[in-house]
Amino acid sequence: MNLRYLTILLGWSLFGLLPNHATAEDAKTTNSDWPLARGDAQATGVAKCDLPAKPAVLWKYTAEKVSFVGTAAIVAGDVYIADADTTLYALSLKDGQLRWKFQTPTGFNASPAVRDGLVYIGDIDGVFHCLDATNGKEKWQLKSDAEIDSCANFYKDNVLVGSQDATLYCANAKTGELVWKHAIDDQIRCSPTLAGNRVFLAGCDGKLHVVDVESGKELDAVAIDAPTGSTPAVLGDMTFFGTEGSVFFGLDWKHGKEIWRYKDPEHNLPYRSSAAVSKEAVIVGGRDRIVRAFEPASGKLLWSFTARGRLDSSPVIVGERVFFGGSDGRLYAIDRKRGEKSWMYAAGGNFSGSPAVAAERLVIGNENGTVYCFGAEPASK
Repeated sequence: MNLRYLTILLGWSLFGLLPNHATAEDAKTTNSDWPLARGDAQATGVAKCDLPAKPAVLWKYTAEKVSFVGTAAIVAGDVYIADADTTLYALSLKDGQLRWKFQTPTGFNASPAVRDGLVYIGDIDGVFHCLDATNGKEKWQLKSDAEIDSCANFYKDNVLVGSQDATLYCANAKTGELVWKHAIDDQIRCSPTLAGNRVFLAGCDGKLHVVDVESGKELDAVAIDAPTGSTPAVLGDMTFFGTEGSVFFGLDWKHGKEIWRYKDPEHNLPYRSSAAVSKEAVIVGGRDRIVRAFEPASGKLLWSFTARGRLDSSPVIVGERVFFGGSDGRLYAIDRKRGEKSWMYAAGGNFSGSPAVAAERLVIGNENGTVYCFGAEPASK
């Protein structure tokens, strides 16, 4: 790296313009990939590219008699998405053509994660699979004792994944050899979030767990009063997520304490959406049909937007807009600063999975078995 580029990066870091725990290597990441369910290791849900003002449907891929409940991964021009019945699909991002399929006896509620030419995903039987991204052939598998809903995450040479057997597993990403495992008191449904050498689990045991990712030893546990399957989003020293108790939290993970909480006085429905977070706002959808934006430091409600159906789909910040799906079968875009609707597409079917955004395209699947790819309308010849 040349000195001029390093100086620019250091300047951005000093003024808080790089994401939390970003490095020079992170900053060079292109906009062409969405390798994890929430986009990055900190689960921020922020895209590195923009989308057109009115995205057009570029292609659809329909699988018969299945439902897509997870989020796609997009890496190196391919889309990886799994159905809840039997199959993980690899599709071309360009035109939606099928590359390959990988099948299990049950199926997948989890979302795939992709790194270094390998695809990682857990299935409903509790088996964690590592596949060759080029052909779908299995490299290795790791067996847990219950269903895996967690999307994997990565630290150095290792891959991490949680299971409903209440255990977080850390394995060598190339060989599958177990490095360590850490058990909590109830199911793990969230994906593990990483910041520095810490991994975060919001558990069904009603605690946020902070674990040393090198050793697998627990460093702290903060009471959150209710179970959750939402994945924590991390920004600086703060982490954000909602619970089945209809409370949304902002916690200081470094000091193990609650900074703020929000509970709507008129609604008592859970959060199953995971938050998207930037310096300006923390944005999350609820089963009460409302998307809310909070000031990260104080929890002040900045705006709210009411959709037509419950919101289990997690929002993604794309430039000046926020994209998410609803149980009403609609894909929404709303203004990031004002919370006003700027675009909508009525697809039908329930969107419980979340958008994946990369290379100026958005990919999302619904429970009717269709994967949609949106982007700029091709120029007419």
